[in-house]
Amino acid sequence: MILQQLINGLMLGATYSLVAIGYTLIFGVLGLLHFAHGEVLMAGAFMGLYIIMWSGLPLYIALPLAMVATGVLGIIIDVLAIRPLKKDFHLAPLLSTIGVTIILQNLAVKLFGGYGTRFPEAIETVNYKVGPLLISSTNILILGVSLFLMVVLYFFITKTKVGKAMRTVAESHTTAGLLGVNVDWIVLLTFGIASALAGTAGVMIGIVFHAITPFIGLTFALKGLVVMLIGGLGNVVGAMIGGLILGMAEVFSIVLLPTEINLQDIFSFGIMIIILIFKPTGLFGTRVTQG
Repeated sequence: MILQQLINGLMLGATYSLVAIGYTLIFGVLGLLHFAHGEVLMAGAFMGLYIIMWSGLPLYIALPLAMVATGVLGIIIDVLAIRPLKKDFHLAPLLSTIGVTIILQNLAVKLFGGYGTRFPEAIETVNYKVGPLLISSTNILILGVSLFLMVVLYFFITKTKVGKAMRTVAESHTTAGLLGVNVDWIVLLTFGIASALAGTAGVMIGIVFHAITPFIGLTFALKGLVVMLIGGLGNVVGAMIGGLILGMAEVFSIVLLPTEINLQDIFSFGIMIIILIFKPTGLFGTRVTQG
């Protein structure tokens, strides 16, 4: 029973990690809490749904297309809603992303309706029995895709020239510019990568829950924010591990706590509050842009 819940928790946590990594990348590079990030996730879920429905393409093609589409959406948000704002008015980008959240959510309600939309069966569900464990093909897919993207992103950031430029910009925009880094281009790329990861998470959520709504963004955006605070602001590795920790904690809370009421969200935010009280920099430390 415990091992089975561990598998479920890892699957849920991997999705949280993808959302939190996007938050973390943008915060690390810009020092900005991108409140529209959850709506980008929602847009990715609907993009994946309609790519599969209209084209009939298999998931291994539809998923990269949804990632590209949400990556472009993230770039558009940066160009239209964040870049034109005056840098000395610190609340402006924050308020702007809240405005983007409202626009995207209401646009989705207008286009898709305010009720749940059934997500198509993207893969055939097969259950594999491994000893006492029951592992579905959905679990394997989500864990595999999420961990693969996290590993690729880690090596991209730590080993490539562009990744090192991103880390330099995250340390200081001024220093990065003096070293010859094109800061504006790096910020644009960061928004694209972060949004593509959010789009992936949106498609994964649709596959797991078999239904999506224009309001799923808020729930997973909050969980992603919790994970980022747990792992440490601007810390990508912290976001990866923090998501897995939160996912397993939530699943075990369902098993251990009374089932008469849903204490899952209370448990999640309780963990966040405890960590912020005793270790405000998060479990793995904070990395903040210096401007």
